[in-house]
Amino acid sequence: MTSMSSNHSSITHHTRGSSSGRQGTQGAAARSAHYDAILRQIGSILKASSIPLIVGHTKPALALQRDSGNGHGNWNGGGGGDGNHASSSHSPQLLHTLGQADKEPVVLTLASFAVTKLAYVRLTKKFRENYMSKTGIDVRFRLTFAGSGVQARAVIDGLPADVLALALPLDVERVSRAGLIRADWRSLFPNNSVVCETTVALVVRKGNPKNITGWQDLIRPGVEVVLANPKTAGVARWIFLALWGSQVKKGDAAAETYVRQVFDNVVVQPRDAREASDVFYKQRVGDVLLTYENEVILTNEVYGDKALPYVIPTENVRIECPIAVVDKVVEGRGPRVRQASDEFIEYLFTAEAQREFGKLGFRVNPKVSRAAAEAQVGLPPSKLWNVDKVFGSWDKAQAKFFDAGQILDKIQEAVGKRRVEQRRVAVAKKE
Repeated sequence: MTSMSSNHSSITHHTRGSSSGRQGTQGAAARSAHYDAILRQIGSILKASSIPLIVGHTKPALALQRDSGNGHGNWNGGGGGDGNHASSSHSPQLLHTLGQADKEPVVLTLASFAVTKLAYVRLTKKFRENYMSKTGIDVRFRLTFAGSGVQARAVIDGLPADVLALALPLDVERVSRAGLIRADWRSLFPNNSVVCETTVALVVRKGNPKNITGWQDLIRPGVEVVLANPKTAGVARWIFLALWGSQVKKGDAAAETYVRQVFDNVVVQPRDAREASDVFYKQRVGDVLLTYENEVILTNEVYGDKALPYVIPTENVRIECPIAVVDKVVEGRGPRVRQASDEFIEYLFTAEAQREFGKLGFRVNPKVSRAAAEAQVGLPPSKLWNVDKVFGSWDKAQAKFFDAGQILDKIQEAVGKRRVEQRRVAVAKKE
């Protein structure tokens, strides 16, 4: 892998072939197939320590599912869905339990967003070993992964997560405002409780045939863009703000025009980052995919000789992924659970844990671990800006762009009307 700088961006090239063949698999099955290789990596990690890997809901006693029988929509350890929550592909999926049965172990449930899967498999294993060595207490983990907003909604609805690691600070804030996480959660851990960071990448086809080098190339006629739906995916809201932020110095009118032009070129809006990768890599839809940088790095590892090059624009958003203890859940489970939950999060900010995040393509913040940041190599340089500084806060960004009837809705409505008119004209020409 080599990097080449331009006036607008850095592009990382892979000397491997392009993706081949369209595959029509979609939904949950597509995402599972997409990450079979990752699960094999996970299995090899766990095999050395004889730690069981439980995938999906193969053990109903451990599965976290919505209880339809109690009338409250609570999450518990068995039963099926109630039909009112999203389909199974939307709901958090229990992937595995780490640890072996021991006398009175502590069991923690961690709910996170999809692209952190492999990181938390590795990190929970390391923490378990460290905590056992230090305290003699066996800590076992139940991990669930889904879209950031889906996880936030699930915890509010009763999913008994002890620790919540999401893609958007605003999603954690939603859970806090529901009374489940203390209001000062940001101040409890280093770096405002932001445990890992990344930025936006533009994935292109082999050889970069459309010569995409930065943000401005996304509005050229004939460039087909793939990005997840901001209504359902945290990654897409970060991307929306990155697009707007790239033009913000020109004023809001110019920024809105630019973002609308990008959306004019969008050919599909998958539900989340994983599904967007499937559409671009497997089905070969589009000329450029907008997604998390760490997602590109991990996907390219999975695809091997079918890995694709990607561009990191030099002016880019700092994607900050926060973590918090779900106090309402933990307080009801006793001091051993509270101690293990707090110490697990504290461990994630250590140099050892930050190095693991770095190995999987997340950008280590020197404020969290200078040693881990200095050891990280291979990421294209980029000047990253913060949402709080550019837009005031996530609350203000939400109200301005993503609330019902605001800028995102207006852009998507305008794009939809234009496409309907274009189809009408096309049909009229054929008649």
